[in-house]
Amino acid sequence: MTLKQVLNRARGILVANNIEEAGLECELLLRHASRLSRVQLYLDLDHELSANEEADFWQLIKRRLNSEPTAYIIGHREFYGLDFYVEPGVFIPRPESELLVEQALELAQNRPVSSIAEIGTGCGAIAISLALSLPQARIYATDISASALKVALVNCQKHGVVDRVCLRQGDMIDPLPEPVDLIIANLPYVKEVELSQISSASFEPQLALGGGGDGLEKIRRLCQQVGDRLCPEGCLLLEIGQGQARAVTLFLSRLFPSAKIEVIPDLSGIDRVVCLTFTPPAKGLSLRSKLYVESDCLREAGR
Repeated sequence: MTLKQVLNRARGILVANNIEEAGLECELLLRHASRLSRVQLYLDLDHELSANEEADFWQLIKRRLNSEPTAYIIGHREFYGLDFYVEPGVFIPRPESELLVEQALELAQNRPVSSIAEIGTGCGAIAISLALSLPQARIYATDISASALKVALVNCQKHGVVDRVCLRQGDMIDPLPEPVDLIIANLPYVKEVELSQISSASFEPQLALGGGGDGLEKIRRLCQQVGDRLCPEGCLLLEIGQGQARAVTLFLSRLFPSAKIEVIPDLSGIDRVVCLTFTPPAKGLSLRSKLYVESDCLREAGR
């Protein structure tokens, strides 16, 4: 079969199995099987695949039909125009998280940002993207998973930022050695009951997907910790899920009453990023107040 015939047939199969972006996924899998670049692929769509190449390709399609993510099958994923190595056991970066990078860069244009911490870095996509765009910034990238940090190190080496991205293992902000100007995080925000609806959930690490009963368990934990790890007038950028903006902004506004809070929608109009900016002297509340805030916001979120 020719490249064109194989692409058309495979696209139809993926579409019939309700796989989104079937055309793109077929292209990525075919390029992997044939060892062709995108340009080479489309320059000669009438090229005949060898028997081995065709067999390899259909084996990849079979794996995709079994819900295995394409990024794991081919071993890499594009993010913010860059290519990142990924492997099973490490969260696959999503296009919607590029908004975090865009907002961080916008902040850096309007205020001094000399130090950044990404919490839950995974393969390192966000931290590395920022390191390449902000060469003067000192960047910490933390993750509780040692295997994730090994992948992040591979990507730091690949993109030449080993000396500028400091990888640290630990929970949330515990590994940070100093306050920073910006904390950025794409923490798990999928509700426990919704995990089964994610096709890749059986392949990606549950630690990187599940956000507890209401999806906000880890986000609340981070919010309660950032007061002492942000510099005066520092910023916090959080990625959130659909329908979570009200609960998160309410929680933050009661933790930090004088802080400025903004919600930024993604290209689909979904509230995707929450930005909190400290205005001195806001540095959080007492433990008793924090406990009150958490219980109160849980009631609000349940309405």
